[in-house]
Amino acid sequence: MTYLNKDINEIELLSKEDYPQKGKKPSKIREDLPKLIKELGIKDGDSISFHHHLRNGDRVLVHVMKAIQKAGIKDITLVASSIFPSMAEIVELIEDGTITNVVSSYISGPVGEAISKGKLKGKVIMQSHGGRARAILADEVVINYAFIAAPSCDMKGNISGTNGPNSCGALGYAMSDAVKGQKTIAVTDYIAGYPNFPADITEDYIDYIYKVDSIGEKTGIVSGTTMITKDPVGLKIAQDTLKAMIATGLVQKGLSFQTGAGGISLAVADYLRDYMKENEIVGSFASGGITGYLVDMLEEGLFEALFDVQCFDLKAVESIGKNANHLKMSGSLYGNPDVSCVVDNLDIVILGATEIDTDFNVNVTTGSHGMLMGGSGGHQDTAFGAKVSIIVSKLFSSRIPFIKDRVDVITTPGNTVDILVTERGISINPLRTDLIEKFKAAKVDIIDIHDLKKYAESVMGVPKKIEKTDRIVGLSQSRTGDILDYIYEVKH
Repeated sequence: MTYLNKDINEIELLSKEDYPQKGKKPSKIREDLPKLIKELGIKDGDSISFHHHLRNGDRVLVHVMKAIQKAGIKDITLVASSIFPSMAEIVELIEDGTITNVVSSYISGPVGEAISKGKLKGKVIMQSHGGRARAILADEVVINYAFIAAPSCDMKGNISGTNGPNSCGALGYAMSDAVKGQKTIAVTDYIAGYPNFPADITEDYIDYIYKVDSIGEKTGIVSGTTMITKDPVGLKIAQDTLKAMIATGLVQKGLSFQTGAGGISLAVADYLRDYMKENEIVGSFASGGITGYLVDMLEEGLFEALFDVQCFDLKAVESIGKNANHLKMSGSLYGNPDVSCVVDNLDIVILGATEIDTDFNVNVTTGSHGMLMGGSGGHQDTAFGAKVSIIVSKLFSSRIPFIKDRVDVITTPGNTVDILVTERGISINPLRTDLIEKFKAAKVDIIDIHDLKKYAESVMGVPKKIEKTDRIVGLSQSRTGDILDYIYEVKH
C-alpha cells in the first residue's frame, strides 16, 4: 500500500461525514441483450470469449455474436474454447468482418471449413486446453468480455454447472475467462436461490447476469463417439493396447490414467476395467473429459478419484453432483505448463489421431481433406505430461493410410508421443529405449513405424497430396506458446 511509504504524521484520517454509506448495490441482472452490449461498451477490435461445456448443444455463442453483428461492431477476436457444428451461423460473421480472428482449442463443422477456405480475414490460433489457460492467465490472450453459459446462477452471480435444467457438470474451461475477463457476463436460463452451490465460478468474478429463455440443450454434450466400438478391428487394437500398457509396468496399484471418448479408447478403458478387477488393482485417479465408463470404474472402487475438466456424457454430469470423489478442476489445473498441473501426474494416456508421421508427430487439427476438423484439446498437454502416451488407430481411414512421411499439421510433437498401436502391430518411438527394453522383457512384439507405413501403402497406395495455397490462415501453437506449425488455406 502507498501508506507504507508515507510519514505517519502526514496521513489524514477519513472524516465522519465521508464514511461510506450502507445501501444495496445495483442489480446485476439484465434481460435486453442489445442494451447490455451498449452498457458494456463493446467496440470494434474487442475480444469476446465463450466456453464449450454444452458442446454441440450450446446456443449462447451464436446468440451473443449475432447481437454484436446487429450492433454493427466489427473486427472481433473470438476466443472460444471450442467451436462445434451447431455454431455454423457464425460463418456469416466471418464473411462480413464481424469476426476477424479466432483463438480456439477445437473447431469442427462449417466454421472450420470456412476458415480453411480462407474466409477469415485475420488468422486462427489453435491452442491446447492447458495452453489456452496459460495464455489467458499470462495475459498473452486478452479477453475484453467473457460470456459464460451458466446452467444455473443466483442473483449475485454464483455459477454452478451442477444445477439447473441444462446442467453440464464441470465448467473447467470457463474459469480462466472469468478470472481474466475485463468484464464477465453470466448467461443463464435458471436463476437459483442465493447461494447457488456448489459454485464453479463465484460472484466476485461476475459483473453482469444476462437472463435468457435457454442456453441450449444439455443433450448436445453427447456429440461424437461416446460408445465402445463393436468393430472387431477396433477391439483387437484395444486388446493390444492393454498388452502394451501392462508391458510398461505402470498398470499397478496407484495407476493414474486418462482416455478419450472415441470408440477404441473406450474399449481400452473397458478391457482395463476387467484387468484391474481380476488383479485387484486400485488406481489413484482418472482424469480429463469424463465419461460414464470412468464413472463406473470410480463407483466400483477401481479409482480413488476422478479429476474432471468437462463432462462428456450425462452419466458424468449426474456423477459430479453425487460423488464427493468426482472432482472438478479448471483448465489451468488440468494442463497449464506454467503451474503444477494434473497431466504431469499421469502414468498413461490413451489418445486418438487423424494421422501420424514417421517421426511420431501427430495431427488432430485437420482431416484427410486438409480442412480444420478438430484441434489439440488436451492432446498436447497429456502427451507431454504422462509417463507414457499411446496413440490408438486403424492403419486406414476411408481408404487413406494413417501414417505419413509428414503430417499435414503438427498438433502434438513427436518427442512427446511414445507408442502407436494399430491392428497390424505396435510401434515404439525410438527415443523411448527404456520402453523398447521393457517390451522385449515382456515378450511383446514391436514393429518399426516405417514398416507399418510401407504395409499400409502397399494395400492402399500413397495418398495424393492435399492441394493448398501459399496463404497461411492460422497457427498451431504449443502449450508453452511457441508455434509448432502453419495452417495453410485449402484450394477450392
